[in-house]
Amino acid sequence: MQTISQTEFKAALADIAKAVEVKINALLPTTDLPEARVFDAMRYGCLNGGKRLRPFLVMQSAALFGVNRDCAIRVAAAVEMVHSYSLIHDDLPAMDDGELRRGRPTCHRQFDEATAILAGDGLLTFAFEVLADPATHEDPNIRCQLVTALAKASGGHGMVGGQMLDLIAEHESFDLGTTTRLQRMKTGEMIAFSCEAGGILGKANPPQRTALRAYAHDLGLAFQIVDDLLDVEGTAEETGKTVGRDAQAGKATFVSILGRDRARAQAEMLADQASQHLDIFDGRADMLKAVADFVVARRA
Repeated sequence: MQTISQTEFKAALADIAKAVEVKINALLPTTDLPEARVFDAMRYGCLNGGKRLRPFLVMQSAALFGVNRDCAIRVAAAVEMVHSYSLIHDDLPAMDDGELRRGRPTCHRQFDEATAILAGDGLLTFAFEVLADPATHEDPNIRCQLVTALAKASGGHGMVGGQMLDLIAEHESFDLGTTTRLQRMKTGEMIAFSCEAGGILGKANPPQRTALRAYAHDLGLAFQIVDDLLDVEGTAEETGKTVGRDAQAGKATFVSILGRDRARAQAEMLADQASQHLDIFDGRADMLKAVADFVVARRA
């Protein structure tokens, strides 16, 4: 039974978010050279608050295996850089044409479209530089595993492929199976990497890696269903971004296919299922179980 209260969980989430923000601030380069504008945009797109849920998953999964905190936080920072790149590009006029992100003007509106594209490119590539650095782990095999796993999660068979399906969904009708696959690729694979990264760092055994991935699979789907609900039920003030975009674009979502009540029930079922996958850790994964409760209750 999960024993972490939501108050304790939110305090832990805030602590890790602050620590990751400090690490990203230290890692991201600054310069007074002519190309400084792109670094300013990278920092604007990454150092802009947010829950830092994916870094939290990295840190908590790493804690299960006693991983050095400094190593884990570098991986957490790299994950957030990739996530921030995806948000910058997702907001571009050619994609979702977003106006707000985390309560502030989106990167292309604060700077310009070309600079925002380059800022996203810069964050993506810098994330791999961070992972490949010996400071992330002394074992080059572990660093290679991290680089490979993140490349797969963020590439054509993961987040990028899911984004392509998301664009196609504006012009084609998707059924529940295709919509589930879209969201597993677009959102779920990065969440899965975040959970597995701690296992890679800690040289977890195969059953432990499998449990973390199964947890992440169900958590990622629950997260996306709630995201779809918030796009219908939430406000820009709550979510920090423009709402109602999926309906305007005519996209099939879990809400449009299942309806609100069934979608929420499905999210709750997936969250419960996600928690059960962690029983293998004998009570040491209660903070990860609290993430599942948070995901279905969130309003942002």
